[in-house]
Amino acid sequence: MDLLEYQVKEWFGQIGIPILPSQRIDHPTDLKRLKIPYPVVLKSQVHSGERLKAGGVRFVETTIDAIAAAQNIFNLPIGGDFPEVLLAEAKYDIEQELYLAIVLDTAVCRPILLGCPEANIDWESVGEKMQHVIVEQDFSPFYARRLALKMGLQGALIQAVSSVIEKMYDLFIEKDLDLVEINPLGINSTGQVMALNGSVRVNERAIARHPDIALMATKMVNRYNGNGRNPNLSDWDGVELNGKIGILGNGAGSVLATMDLVSNAGGKPGVCLNLRHASPIEASPTTFRSRLEKALLIMAADKTIQVILINLLGSIPQASEVAEVIIDFVNQQKSEPQPLTSRSNGSKNKRDTSSSYRSTFPRLVVRLAGSDFDIAKKELAELKSNRGITIEVVDNLDEAVNQAVGFVKTAVSKK
Repeated sequence: MDLLEYQVKEWFGQIGIPILPSQRIDHPTDLKRLKIPYPVVLKSQVHSGERLKAGGVRFVETTIDAIAAAQNIFNLPIGGDFPEVLLAEAKYDIEQELYLAIVLDTAVCRPILLGCPEANIDWESVGEKMQHVIVEQDFSPFYARRLALKMGLQGALIQAVSSVIEKMYDLFIEKDLDLVEINPLGINSTGQVMALNGSVRVNERAIARHPDIALMATKMVNRYNGNGRNPNLSDWDGVELNGKIGILGNGAGSVLATMDLVSNAGGKPGVCLNLRHASPIEASPTTFRSRLEKALLIMAADKTIQVILINLLGSIPQASEVAEVIIDFVNQQKSEPQPLTSRSNGSKNKRDTSSSYRSTFPRLVVRLAGSDFDIAKKELAELKSNRGITIEVVDNLDEAVNQAVGFVKTAVSKK
């Protein structure tokens, strides 16, 4: 999860990284109450890195100019994204710009400090200018000073930049980040350093450990769900396609393999969720049972899903409760009151009361592989059809896929 600049600056200020006086702008009229002396710079808060070229960064000298510029920026899409917030920031005269970053290197499983005596460098020549230091043991100021020296810094600037690097590392560890970047770190004529722009990337699997970050992630998800995406999915580990077969699995590999088999069999996957992990923005602890319960409700709420294909294999916690969850789900859906449908026959209208259960309830095809599921398979096999609800329990994945695809094709042919 990538943060916007104003959010990054808030974290920088809290951790002690020097930042300019700034103010969040939610509406152009907020500039009438600006607490920062002019001149100021207005920055569009979008994730695109092309703000300056696109016109999303404006320098203004007066309130009238600021309000006019803010109105233009709010209505300026950058990378297809309109800003909901602007950042007003004091102007800063710089003589030198540096690049600093701390990134998690998955190859060596250690944080790496990066530094360059130039900002906004050409990444094709990055190897010639970028310096790095691997944090091989517990962090100490030694690593920060070593990077500053490798960057060619001298005198008091070594201590000033080293201090910034130390605070960046503190933030990196405290918030479970994958990246902390300052680009550029400005230096003025007196040697004062200032983080003029920054980037932060949060490790998605760590979001749930930080309630404040989980709240930020939830707001981001709610914003981007305005594009028609299923709002119940939040930021779950899964994908949303346009097919009629929902897929539930207990691993990314099994979910992807099932999707491929469904496609190869002539079907179209719909919502596909990995039950091994909860949504990264879920701050409260979850169990496999609770994730299965929630996933089934998500599938049932999606009226385009005609078949739910459950493919669980291997060993999972609470395996014996899988059947209980599925049976409770069926009974819950069956007990929900449904509106009566009407049929037109000439000039007469008749109510179809042959079944109080909705016809859109998805069929269930369950494939359970592994001795842990023996009890669940036995209980599900005993569950017979009831008011049009059928649960098919099979051992072979190919057979399960063929049945799921067949159910959809049969439903289409009947229309």
